[in-house]
Amino acid sequence: MRVLGVDPGLTRCGIGVVEGGHRRGVRCLGVGVVRSPVEDELPRRLLTIGDGVEEWIHEHRPDVVAIERVFSQHNVRSVMGTAQVSGVVALAAARRDIPVAFHTPSSVKAAISGSGRADKRQVTAMVSKVLGLSTPPKPADAADALALALCHLWRAPMTDRLAEAEQRAASLARNHRQRLRRAVRDSSGTGGNQQ
Repeated sequence: MRVLGVDPGLTRCGIGVVEGGHRRGVRCLGVGVVRSPVEDELPRRLLTIGDGVEEWIHEHRPDVVAIERVFSQHNVRSVMGTAQVSGVVALAAARRDIPVAFHTPSSVKAAISGSGRADKRQVTAMVSKVLGLSTPPKPADAADALALALCHLWRAPMTDRLAEAEQRAASLARNHRQRLRRAVRDSSGTGGNQQ
């Protein structure tokens, strides 16, 4: 599976691509940032980010795009820009029928370091170690994007199995309800015919 991880940001949008699979190692195919000039108007900045992300998608042809779920209670202005970038990235993936997955920062940190409270330095160190990178990816946005991609790569099989199990359970429940309705209908029909 090839995963494009995106750490959304209006000034610096981290991008990282990893590839791995069952019983295969994982490797980094690319890492970087897409930047937008602070002096530009918001629509132009979003266009710049969107164009950059589309270039990465075109070049690496990922199977899925993993985006950090926007979460903050403090800086509303920063959250708005990040959320808008997330939307642009999701749109770019949807245009190519590429599935999109969102992961919270704490779930990414837990997947990479074992702790949902790991700091950026710890996440960068673990990403570098797992991917066998000789130098840590910089800036931190790039390392975070690789962490997102790794998180999805590792958790996707479990998430897929859970989704399949939920679908099977829902199907069994539907079938059971239909049998119950038929049984009730048949028993009430039989009882109504008796004199």
